Amino acid sequence: MHPSLFRAGLPLMLALGTAAAPAQAPADMALRPLPADTAPGRALPLTIGGRVVAGDGDLSRYRRQWPGTYFEGSFQGRAVDVAVGPGEVSLRIRIDDAAPVALVRPAPGRYRLNAANPGRHRVRVDVVSESQAGATAFGGLYAPAGSTPLGAPAVRPRAIEFIGDSHTVGYGNTSVSRDCTEGQVWEMTDTSQGIAGQLSRRYGAAYRVNAISGRGIVRNYGGFAAPTVPDAYPYALFDGKTLANDAGWQPQVIVMALGTNDFSTPLKPEERWKSRDALHADYEARYVRFVQDLRRRNPRAFFVLWATDLADGEIAREVAKVGDKLRAKGETRFAVVPVTGLSFGGCHFHPNVADDGKIADEIGKAIDRRKGVWGR
Repeated sequence: MHPSLFRAGLPLMLALGTAAAPAQAPADMALRPLPADTAPGRALPLTIGGRVVAGDGDLSRYRRQWPGTYFEGSFQGRAVDVAVGPGEVSLRIRIDDAAPVALVRPAPGRYRLNAANPGRHRVRVDVVSESQAGATAFGGLYAPAGSTPLGAPAVRPRAIEFIGDSHTVGYGNTSVSRDCTEGQVWEMTDTSQGIAGQLSRRYGAAYRVNAISGRGIVRNYGGFAAPTVPDAYPYALFDGKTLANDAGWQPQVIVMALGTNDFSTPLKPEERWKSRDALHADYEARYVRFVQDLRRRNPRAFFVLWATDLADGEIAREVAKVGDKLRAKGETRFAVVPVTGLSFGGCHFHPNVADDGKIADEIGKAIDRRKGVWGR
């Protein structure tokens, strides 16, 4: 597992229906860049999934860095404009139930997408790439001449939060090969087709993905120095200073998967743990505290702690011990879900989209077994 998601170093380009996209959009719905002097349309009110902070300028109204961010709006008419700001990003743009159109490493600017007819439409923009190298900016959605903004789509009553590492991000999950270059990893990552996207669509739920490839509970991949997921979690950006404003976010389900990076590599002499047992004890205690912190903020949430059988079962055994310690402290509204039988056919032996579906199935079974998860 790579400690970070590398920048591909490729030129900026517009990519429609690339290999990373689920399907090719019809030709009459092609996305095209607009001249810089195109008159701006009227802004669509948005429903936003994920952590964002206010930015500056027409193309940078929103800044974001955690994966899986999405923006939804509604309009009447035949076209919608998408404003994209600075930052290396891969987007999927969908009108209604049409196939998504891919916008990969776009130059900052406005892009127009045509709808199939001039009626009422819903548009969604998904960020499918990981952005460890830096925050990216999004300028919003706009109704050009001939189209009219409508009210923001209703907030979904169900909500799921996903906290984890590269398995939750969807690192290289659309690849058909385990052998990937740094650029291919970035291009083949699609959070919307990963565990979060698949499970949330099953329940018609809003979602947030707070995950970072290569990071763990107390130890990152290979012991490299960087904030762990619990350390980075309080912040909206990976700068250690822009605090997240999670007011109003009360997910009924919190799905967690952390431990792969803590345990998938041997300890180095210079690391602070002098034995595997010491690492285990630190991991278990920190994971328990992390769940307890989340519980205080989300008193009614159902937690799902899942783990693969990688590292000769060490990860799954440690997550089970975390579950035991939580039970001993009086926690009852959670499930521990071991997941086996994965192909790990994605980049660098990560779960592929089919594996993501299997993981989502196992998590879904745990949710469905628990009565009252959704408040009804």
